[in-house]
Amino acid sequence: MKNEGPQQGEGNSPRDSIRCGVAERRRGRPRHADVLTPTEWAIVDAVRHGISDRGIAKLRGISREAVKFHLVNAKGKIGLRTRAELRQWPGVPLSSPLAAKEHRQMQALALGPIGQIARAVKDLAGAERFYRDVLGLRHLFTAGKLAFFDCGGVRLMLEDRSIVEIPDLHNDSVLYFRVQDIHAAQEELELRGVTFTGAPHLIHKHADGLEEWLTFFHEPGGGLLSLISQVKP
Repeated sequence: MKNEGPQQGEGNSPRDSIRCGVAERRRGRPRHADVLTPTEWAIVDAVRHGISDRGIAKLRGISREAVKFHLVNAKGKIGLRTRAELRQWPGVPLSSPLAAKEHRQMQALALGPIGQIARAVKDLAGAERFYRDVLGLRHLFTAGKLAFFDCGGVRLMLEDRSIVEIPDLHNDSVLYFRVQDIHAAQEELELRGVTFTGAPHLIHKHADGLEEWLTFFHEPGGGLLSLISQVKP
């Protein structure tokens, strides 16, 4: 059954409503206060990150059928039909500090210092030992198939891509530029003709509530770059 969300020209624009994670809810939907359940949010963020259904299933330890089930439910709740539309959907969970207006204001675009560099590795455990024990870099933390090190204030992320399929990745390393407001920065760069692969999305939440948000875009030669933002609770 098709959702009947806000119509264009009635109050806030559909983009503003979607961005705040606000959408019309189906009758009889579960007891979650947000438009999506926590599991649906996690899978939607993985889609916006560019991960295939098979990759999501492996990362979460569930079947591909379960992934498809959650995606069908999520798209139905927010009134989207295709995976391409979902990748561009700028929704934010109500539980995220980004849902607050004070986190959504930026006077002018200002790319900060490089906050992170990603390296693809085939053997994450072996690479982690090499960078920690041989090179002597300070290990920050490991989350799933990602290991993070400190390089004098710049974070190095080692990524085991054996289970993650990103078809449009043309470079082995990715530079992550730190910005204060990731949604506003993407909007400004899009106005300048920059092509993004999808909407900003939550990639990791620390135990203290600090959130890591990112979004990918292409340089003229096709290489992948990223904006990254840390949002405090």
